[in-house]
Parts: sequence; C-alpha cells; structure tokens
Amino acid sequence: MTSVAVPSNQDEWRAALESLPSTPQKIPAFFFAHGSPALVYARGFSGRSDFEQYQGPNGPLANFLKDFGPTLLQKYNPKAVVVFSAHWETLGERLVTDYGDENPLLMDYYGFPQEFYQLKFKSRGDKQLAEQIVGLYKEAGQLARTTSKLEPRGSDGRGFEGPGLDHGVFVPFRLMFGEEFGIPIVEVSIDSSMTPEANWKLGRVVKSLREENVLVLAGGLPIHNLRDFSSFAPDTAQPIHHSFHKAILDALQVNNTQERKKALQDLPKHAGFRACNPREEHFVPLYVAAGAAEDEDLKILNGLYGIPTIAFGV
Repeated sequence: MTSVAVPSNQDEWRAALESLPSTPQKIPAFFFAHGSPALVYARGFSGRSDFEQYQGPNGPLANFLKDFGPTLLQKYNPKAVVVFSAHWETLGERLVTDYGDENPLLMDYYGFPQEFYQLKFKSRGDKQLAEQIVGLYKEAGQLARTTSKLEPRGSDGRGFEGPGLDHGVFVPFRLMFGEEFGIPIVEVSIDSSMTPEANWKLGRVVKSLREENVLVLAGGLPIHNLRDFSSFAPDTAQPIHHSFHKAILDALQVNNTQERKKALQDLPKHAGFRACNPREEHFVPLYVAAGAAEDEDLKILNGLYGIPTIAFGV
C-alpha cells in the first residue's frame, strides 16, 4: 500500500477537487457524506455543540459540500444525476423514482422545529432515464421498477406517508446546487440486505451511465451512531471511532483494485465497526459508488473524520 495525501482542510480539499480530471465522457462515481438536517439549521440539535460545530451549517462538512457541488457541474456538466441514499432501502427489488416535472421532498425526520419542514429544493425527474435504469437492473437479473408520486415510500415528519427525495438527498443538494436545480435527478434504492457485495453490484449495474454524461452519487455517513452522538465529531469521538475512520482511509489507499475491494468489504469486520455503525445503512452506499467504478483508480477528496468523500474512477 502506498500512502497518498488525504485532504484534511479546505485548502487541501479545494486542491483535490481542482485536480479532478475534466472527463464528461466518463464521469467518476462519488461517495459523499450527506450529513443531516443540521447542515441547514443547528438549532434542532441543542446541547450537542461539538456535533453542531462540525456537521452544522458553519462546519467543515457544509463548507465542503458548497465547494463540491459547483466543481461537479464545472468539471462534468452532467445531463442528469442518479443518486443512492442511505435513507432509501428496499429488499429484493430496486425502486427508481419517476416523479415527472417536479421531484417532491420526503421530510423523513421527526420532532424538529418548524423551519426544518419548510426547506425548499426544486428539481425534476427524468422518465426516460428512470426506465433505462430499470432496464439495466433487469438485464443484470435483478427485480426493478419505477415508482411515481402516487406511491408513498415512507413517513414524512409533517404527518403523512409520502413519496419524494429523502433528506439524504435534498439537504446536501441544497448546499451543493442551490434551491433550484435544472438538471434531472433520479433516486435509486439501496439493498436492505446491507451486504457489501449486494450493494457493490448495485453500483456495477449503473457503471455504463458514467459514459452517458450521467453523474452517479451515493450518499451516507461512515460513522453514524445516533446512540452515541460523541462519535460524530473528532474532538468527542473515542479512540475506537478514530481507529475505524483510519481503517476506511487505509482500505481506500490500497493500490491493487482486487485487494482494495477485499479491504473495503472487510471493513464491517473491524473491531470499531459496530461502535460507528449500529446498523449498516449509512455505510453501504460506499460500496455502491465503488462498484460503479471497480477496477479503476480513486481519489480521496475529503478525508476529514467521519465525513469523507471519494471519487471512484479517476
């Protein structure tokens, strides 16, 4: 394994973003830290000042996302975005949004102040792309179908069951792209089996879209333990949390692609995995992005504790 520079501050992540190849003919796939509603308002997390400072509206994650989004548009000028989120999982069948002229928002969080339920993010779907993605999964031997605005996909904190892009999409996208985004967005569910290989295969299926000027993003948080909020910020995290974060970076830096795949898929065996992820849903999107660019090089764009972003296929 050859150690490479891991960006750990704004100057370094901006340099890493600037060094991304401008290749609209083959866009990298990205795993990104999608944060939480605290990216917009920290007020709902009173009493958790370290978390607010780190993952709140003025913290390094928010600042990174504000640099990340414009870079993606400048480098790749994508015709569409396909996004996988930790907050949408289905077992045995891929669901793909076909929401038409305006993507609704699913505010799938509860007990927050009213302003959290007044967030805006306007975007549209893409029927042709949604149907193409369904076709790709079917060709790969997987069950898949589209879902429309008429089909609820989960509980909304405003008091109803609804469809929509979940907060793992619209909250970071507001920072990345602004409150109105003219490029179509299609969301695809992750595999709730939570196995590394099953989610790796989800990414592999959409690999070809990268050569059709489609941006593939997979969002999660590799350290996500709501039972222990100290784990979310480096100053309060325990050594076991830091050890797992280092293990992620070490696995990403393995040069040989097959050895790297094994190192990544072995991460759930790490002694600190459960302390960081009581459940795997925020971790496995990493495998989706990796699968969409397997056997290719990667670049760590942001190596900050618990909130990394990686470009696969550079």
